[in-house]
Amino acid sequence: MKTQCTGVRGSRTLALCALVVMLSSAAGMAGAAGTAEAASSGVVNVNTATAHELARLPGIGEARAEALIAARKRLGGFENLEDLLEVRGVGEAGLARLRPHVTLQGKTTLRPASADR
Repeated sequence: MKTQCTGVRGSRTLALCALVVMLSSAAGMAGAAGTAEAASSGVVNVNTATAHELARLPGIGEARAEALIAARKRLGGFENLEDLLEVRGVGEAGLARLRPHVTLQGKTTLRPASADR
């Protein structure tokens, strides 16, 4: 959405126009941020997942997916989700973001986003 404030006179009108622009920008950013996490459903078993499956998790790209696999091999598997903190780049905030999307047992049930189908 493009909002223009050209030809506006008066400080109150200008301030209102600036507020509308800021709110519309913030709403657009919030919608874009929530889309990636909401786009997929299911969980990823971090003890059996492929690099491709891991890379689809929020905050995990190809490099971090490979680091997760290396840590999994080094540790002989992850015994608890806190073990993911052993991976460089996965901090407390990243772990909190991952928790709803990962499991240590069972099948990977991650479903692709509708755009991936």
